[in-house]
Amino acid sequence: MIRRSAPLVLAALLLLVAGAGQAGAAGYRYWSFWDRDGASWTYATEGPSTARPGDGDVQGFRFAVSEDSGDAARPRGAADFAEICADTPAKKGDKRVALVLDFGTAADAPSGETPPGPRTACARVASDATTADALAAVAGPLRYDTDALLCAIAGYPEAGCGEQVSDEREPAPGKDTAADDDGGGPSVGLLAGVAVVAVLGAAAFRQARRRGNGR
Repeated sequence: MIRRSAPLVLAALLLLVAGAGQAGAAGYRYWSFWDRDGASWTYATEGPSTARPGDGDVQGFRFAVSEDSGDAARPRGAADFAEICADTPAKKGDKRVALVLDFGTAADAPSGETPPGPRTACARVASDATTADALAAVAGPLRYDTDALLCAIAGYPEAGCGEQVSDEREPAPGKDTAADDDGGGPSVGLLAGVAVVAVLGAAAFRQARRRGNGR
């Protein structure tokens, strides 16, 4: 019976380790880049240093922590070209690009920094300008790393660039926090896994005693 129980105990341990690994999942803190497609945002397929928007385009940036583009937070606020560029007249030979800049939430901010409020800007730039050119015209200073990754817009954040962040931040509004009320104790899933292993181990021990008493 001990041999039969061993695989069950091993399986429970594997599930426990897997659950603990998922609980420690990490994301990255960075500026994501978006294109406005009709009434919705789509994740940009190239970086701002190579993208060349057309006259009348709307593009957005959002600072947040996310694991990948699939769960990246979208820019918030108004995203209407006519509204954003209402006070920036057209000029022959130039183009106008509306930019939505969302500096994120306090939960996503680096330690010791406070994110500015979201804002919009209308950049009037040369017809062949990139998004990075448009951004530099209205939202400097910008900061890039050695791999040309956009690290800061309008000086925010002051430090850091695409760093990995453990998933121990404040939960998003609406997330069930009942399991985290103790602030740092083991999760419900972890405790449940330990209980399963303990029950299976006890069962194996009882069977072993029965076999020993029967000899």
